[in-house]
Amino acid sequence: MYKSLLLLIAAGLAFLLVQCKAKPHPALGIGDPVPDIVLYNQNNEQIHIKDYIGKNSLVIYFYPKDDTPGCTKEACKFRDEFEVFTNLHAKVFGISSDDVASHKAFADKYHLSFSLLSDKDNKVRKRFGVPSFGAGLIPGRVTYIIDKKGVIRYVFNSMKHPEEHIDKAIEILKSF
Repeated sequence: MYKSLLLLIAAGLAFLLVQCKAKPHPALGIGDPVPDIVLYNQNNEQIHIKDYIGKNSLVIYFYPKDDTPGCTKEACKFRDEFEVFTNLHAKVFGISSDDVASHKAFADKYHLSFSLLSDKDNKVRKRFGVPSFGAGLIPGRVTYIIDKKGVIRYVFNSMKHPEEHIDKAIEILKSF
């Protein structure tokens, strides 16, 4: 038993060491092109972000989890301001690691009028360089404002103020 426990601890430490040495993508910032994202939304439709480049500005927001207090406030404010985003020729996409079924339930419950994209393996989150908190256990909340050319024009990072993401997005989009 003692030997098994030591082996398990050693394996865990080896795993953590490898993870610490893995080089994450640098965080995307202002002036960077938006990467090609291909994810499924709450209706199990494959969404290609590049399909919107040249047609719309984009608001891509990463959030921790469906149906949690802060994430619900954020999503509902995006819903409530949906007409403003439409008038500004902007498409809104929310991204979390929740699966398609969870996104569907969340979108239906709160009548969300935009796509929630499922990033189950967090590849897109990592590609953008979205930070995590609490020893990596809590995914970060970051919003990217992207112009029609596909260039990131603004990044807003705040875990504590989920509704400010929407206000900032509108402010930046109006400046285009």
